[in-house]
Amino acid sequence: MRFADPYSVSAALRASSAASLLRPGQQAHALALTSSLASNPLVAARLVDMYSACHRPAAAALVFDSAQPSALSNPVLWSTLIAGLVQNGDARSAMERFRSMRAGAVEPNRFTLPTVLSACASERAIRFGRQVHGCAVRAGFCSSRFVQSSLVSLYSNCADLGSAKRILESSYSDDPISWNALIVSCTRGALHADALSLFAEMHRRGLELDEFTYPSALNCAAYMGDSGTGRCIHCLVLLTGFDSHMHVANALVDMYGKLGSLNCARQVFDRMPNRDVVTWTSLLVGLARQGSHDAALQLYSDMRVHGVDPDEFATAGVLSSCAGSTALELGRQVHAASARRGIDTFLRVSNSLITMYARSGCIKDACAVFDASPRRDAVTWTALIVGCAQNGRGRDSLRLYDEMLEAGVRPDYVTFIGLLFSCSHAGVVEPGRAHFDSMEKVYGIAHGPEHYACMIDLLGRSGRVEEAVDLLEGMSGKPDATVWKALLAACRVHRNAGLAERAAERLFELAPADAVPYVMLSNVYSAAGRWGDAGRVRSLMRARGLSKKEPGRSWMEQDGAVHVFRAGEGEHERAAEIFAKVGEMMQRIGEEEGHTAETGFALHDQEEEGKAAELAHHSERLAVAWALISVPPGKPIRVYKNLRVCGDCHTTLKLVAKVYERTIVLRDANCFHHMREEGFCSCGDYW
Repeated sequence: MRFADPYSVSAALRASSAASLLRPGQQAHALALTSSLASNPLVAARLVDMYSACHRPAAAALVFDSAQPSALSNPVLWSTLIAGLVQNGDARSAMERFRSMRAGAVEPNRFTLPTVLSACASERAIRFGRQVHGCAVRAGFCSSRFVQSSLVSLYSNCADLGSAKRILESSYSDDPISWNALIVSCTRGALHADALSLFAEMHRRGLELDEFTYPSALNCAAYMGDSGTGRCIHCLVLLTGFDSHMHVANALVDMYGKLGSLNCARQVFDRMPNRDVVTWTSLLVGLARQGSHDAALQLYSDMRVHGVDPDEFATAGVLSSCAGSTALELGRQVHAASARRGIDTFLRVSNSLITMYARSGCIKDACAVFDASPRRDAVTWTALIVGCAQNGRGRDSLRLYDEMLEAGVRPDYVTFIGLLFSCSHAGVVEPGRAHFDSMEKVYGIAHGPEHYACMIDLLGRSGRVEEAVDLLEGMSGKPDATVWKALLAACRVHRNAGLAERAAERLFELAPADAVPYVMLSNVYSAAGRWGDAGRVRSLMRARGLSKKEPGRSWMEQDGAVHVFRAGEGEHERAAEIFAKVGEMMQRIGEEEGHTAETGFALHDQEEEGKAAELAHHSERLAVAWALISVPPGKPIRVYKNLRVCGDCHTTLKLVAKVYERTIVLRDANCFHHMREEGFCSCGDYW
């Protein structure tokens, strides 16, 4: 140790810093102290750098403050401390140290200025940044490319694009680093059009486009929905040979996913020689966003097979697809995996878990995730508000909304959709009106078509159809198909054929390729016994090429397999048992509960016996019959249906739950129906 010198100690500290190894660095520090080398300016700077690299900024500051006055006149020591503070996320302290440096008459060097400018940029401290800019001018460092790019980042981060562009027009305006800095800052500030304009100018000037330029430009094209520009940038990527660069390829996958060009995203993905978690996540999230849930779930499985651990973004994406495809068991597995990796409490993940459980009919699990969430934002509260409403707990939704306001969380556009949906399904008209009015008056949120549709549904359900019409006619803008469908649905509930005809005619104009209005109007006529009019509407459907409406189907998951049922079809391998079970169900609820078929819900003109047989073989009854055969007693029966459940099936399944002492959870196109052993449904027969 007696042969220690400043250079050997500095070398040891430099090695510890490069590898972020604290213990060897502390040993070198001890050697410096025992050798009286700690006051050496070179050693002191290395000590500050080592502690900063090992994320010990307090220790670095202590070394600095203990330095000899002679060392404190060295700009390298100051620059090292300032860089360490920025590196450890303490930009404000870095700015204060720079202020002290200038107060001590220590002149900054060309390394100090870019570092403190980056601190100003991160804090958006433009006034302090302008003062640093002045220091750079006086010190003659404005010609440095590093200083120039830092100034560009500062001004663009502070939304002063004019100053940033003026710097680019200086003598070093052809420096790609500065151009990239401005493009990246524009991208982060959501100034996508400006970023693409700068990218085009770079290309026009013949400046080098690299792995930093392309991702920013591709992200901007994606956010603007500009597929043409995105494809042009892709061509440039191919021409310049950057398609094999992982960051650029990841940006391409992400862009095509956001634009909905899933085939292109997959092609880029498949051609990549190497992939990281960002690659997999970009494609998975793109598939989930576009509703390709089965493909997203398969990709997640492939991702795990390849040994790639999903991050919080991939986990949130696959949970979204679990919710969209009602893959509850896989969702539980993903939840367990995220808990093991400690990412289940990430806000994005917990929000997705709440949505997944709520949309799978497991509202207690959704509430448990909500209660365990360390952070909650508007999305968190809205997810549970909507989930409670969809699961027949509308009054809980209203209570949650009050708690949300008490927690100081501001509701947004989507929150009010969930809230008004809750009011509609809870049948509370006046609170619904109050919340609808508060949107603009209290929160400055303009009413959208979804909010009008909820209010019209609320008024229509409660029998106030004329008030619903007045609201529709008083809309500030023209009502869209969503609003007219809500009115048509109200007409169906209250069998108002005249108003149904008016709503249907508007829908025929607004959505000529949509078969749903024809079916709804036909159902209104059928319910009223106007079979001739019902047949005329269906003939009109066929004449307009809309006869291929979405067929009704129900499905359930059992032992890792999905069983699908369609009304009256016997394609299941155990169809004979299923139809026999349906007969048993109908016999038992008839004998024990006195149930007779409500044939008004049959859609075909036939004898009463034929109508009852038609209703008995609706898809949801076939699914429940199979569940009674295959699902062990004590376990809930979970059935999903793509269309709204008819009134007779709803009554029938409530009685089946009572007679067989089973819990039946049926999700139709509108909400969940939790049918308990007591013979009651969570929707309160109001759906």
